[in-house]
Amino acid sequence: MSDQTQETGKSQARRVVVVGAGMAGVQTAVALREQGFTGTVTVIGAEPHQPYDRPPLSKAVLLGKAEGSAFDVDFEALGIELRLGSEVLGVRPGAHELDTAEGPVPYDDLVLATGAEPIRLPGTEGVPGVHLLRTLDDAERLRPVLARQHDIVVVGAGWIGAEFATAAREAGCAVTVVEAADRPLAGALPAEVAAPMTSWYADAGASLRTHARVERVEPGAVVLDDGSRLPAGAVVVGIGARPATAWLAGSGIELGAHGEVVADARLRTSVPDVYAVGDCASFPSGRYGERLLVHHWDNALQGPRTVAANILGETPSVYDPVPYFWSEQFGRFVQYAGHHASADATLWRGEPSGPAWTVCWLRENRLVALLAVGRPRDLAQGRRLIDAGTVLDPELLADPARPLKAATA
Repeated sequence: MSDQTQETGKSQARRVVVVGAGMAGVQTAVALREQGFTGTVTVIGAEPHQPYDRPPLSKAVLLGKAEGSAFDVDFEALGIELRLGSEVLGVRPGAHELDTAEGPVPYDDLVLATGAEPIRLPGTEGVPGVHLLRTLDDAERLRPVLARQHDIVVVGAGWIGAEFATAAREAGCAVTVVEAADRPLAGALPAEVAAPMTSWYADAGASLRTHARVERVEPGAVVLDDGSRLPAGAVVVGIGARPATAWLAGSGIELGAHGEVVADARLRTSVPDVYAVGDCASFPSGRYGERLLVHHWDNALQGPRTVAANILGETPSVYDPVPYFWSEQFGRFVQYAGHHASADATLWRGEPSGPAWTVCWLRENRLVALLAVGRPRDLAQGRRLIDAGTVLDPELLADPARPLKAATA
């Protein structure tokens, strides 16, 4: 038998199991087929629903404009087996087996794509009217809450808090957002960049209370640490998310400081034949010189192609993207690309008091990140400039009338 025939037989016999039926898991399965993998592909998901996209949950699904957001993927035609409503309990890499509630599942290659889970507000377990917004079931529970136009308190002025507050105001609810920090998006953006966003809440008719910590939640009210009581027909908690990796305890798979799976530049874990992708994994970025943990949709879309290529093993593939995400809030389209922590200069295009503006972060006159509000062309051009490492002229870059791509030095 020729070497080529042996390799083909090996590919046909290999079993790839993907844990997680969100964007990262589904796209890994699809990428394997697109890249020519002929073995068995099984996707295991904890939720019983047909795999679905998450961004519409805080928009169209929440407002009743769509019933769901299932992926447009013909799993049967692609030969992808779905095991939905199945809880994965652990993994035994030495035996190449997953432990599930339905029994062990053998694998040759395993892909961890379990995403992240929302952080719960301590002390609210079992309190009626307290909600999270991460899953389709969460959105369906919140939809009638908005329809009844309750007074709503949102805990956390991050991306998800702002998006939910936007939907709640559109539904006609009275909304108060409480944030422990001194500004919205305190964990994501520098103070001078986040500060202009504070006025967006009042402009939309929502109340934003900063320096506000929740003391406790009672049925019908949120009590802050200064003693004030906020009426709350419902409370929505958006204080962050952590990688959904508790089930990996004792597996020998290395986890990082945030509980994420530590992957290498090819998205391989510390254990042979096990890969990790999406919200549950960090990876080393040669572009930025540090390890990145990216909890955004585009990361879950792009990473699977690298995983599939490395499982097939024909040409090693390194994952080093320009991170990207977007948010729709209070009538504004906000987009971000890159990673600004390594910047040595910040430059503004347009006035932050206006409807459209961009912040650029530079290192040695090369763009490393940008935030574009209502300027999608800046984002598209800037993302390419970051990827290319193009040297720019700051004076030209600061002119909002000049296209970003025309600001080269």
